[in-house]
Amino acid sequence: MGKGLICGEEAVTMPDSLGVCLKCIRGKMRSSKCEADVNMLKDEILYLSKADIERLDISMEEIISVVEQAFREKAKGEVEVPPKPGIHPQKDAFIHAMPAYLPNMKAAGVKWVSGFPKNPERGLPYISGLLVLNDVETGFPLCVMDCTWITAKRTGAATAVAAKYLAKEDSKTFGVLGCGVQGRSNLEALLVVCKELEEVRAYDVSAENLQKYVEEMTAKHELRIVPVDSPRKAVENCDVVVTAGPILRQLSPVIEAPWFKHGGFACPLDFDSYWKPKAMRSMDKFCTDDREQLKYYRQQGYFQDIPRVYAELSEVVSGEKFGRENPEERIMAMHLGLAIEDMATAVLVYKKAKEKNVGIKLPL
Repeated sequence: MGKGLICGEEAVTMPDSLGVCLKCIRGKMRSSKCEADVNMLKDEILYLSKADIERLDISMEEIISVVEQAFREKAKGEVEVPPKPGIHPQKDAFIHAMPAYLPNMKAAGVKWVSGFPKNPERGLPYISGLLVLNDVETGFPLCVMDCTWITAKRTGAATAVAAKYLAKEDSKTFGVLGCGVQGRSNLEALLVVCKELEEVRAYDVSAENLQKYVEEMTAKHELRIVPVDSPRKAVENCDVVVTAGPILRQLSPVIEAPWFKHGGFACPLDFDSYWKPKAMRSMDKFCTDDREQLKYYRQQGYFQDIPRVYAELSEVVSGEKFGRENPEERIMAMHLGLAIEDMATAVLVYKKAKEKNVGIKLPL
């Protein structure tokens, strides 16, 4: 038991981890003599919309930094990140619960995120959801925030962290297959770590999406954005390749092993939907962000024909395993998406929002 807390004339003993007077908890007394930090017991939460988060003007460099730190913490074995359970209301649709705890970053919470591939046909985003951030001392919810911005940015940041260690430093060409949100955020993030990128070869099954991507990215970045009319043209001779299509159970992969150049780095965001098994097995190093989660998805029917995992990204970031060792290696990092990336980013968002007084306070 902890120290006695004096509230008026009554002494009450509470656990040190809580350190709050029982009468103050019950709302019966708000004595100035109380030594408890009653603010620790939240009677309100902060709500952050997507627009609120965008107003914070958080840079991709900041997000890459906290995501890389999250992988370092994972390498130490100091995080909790169980495989994400999910439900599947429609074919190829998912709603996942993604909890994580990073004690050294004081980050704990859960993301409740959905991906419905038919949503774009309805004029809706593929990804939607909310994230709840909790206080690591009391467990009380601190903040509920939109998770679409975080999901987009942290995924791009994770690709950038992988590219930092696994892509060639002088990578100049980037092939992107899937010109939606992830096609945009991954380009933004890769430009932070691949300083010599000069050209993007973009492919999308939708001509309209492709045209919008080329126009927007040309205006935003000082790069050549080249539209191509086949997956092969977006892969061949590219130093970095990201596939960002929907995650499919009934596979019809198209990327062949000979298309992918020696010295290339690939990061699928869509599981094994785009890459043929022989193409994946042709890699000199096959990495992933989490072995246990990969095992979980194999049990769900994905990744039935993949190579042996060389390393987790956290092992490469920490130096436990080598990253790129020569300019001819073909390397793939299978990015499944980890909640540690979300929580690390969410803490950054929450701190910025508190500093700038952004968001709406809601009663619990």
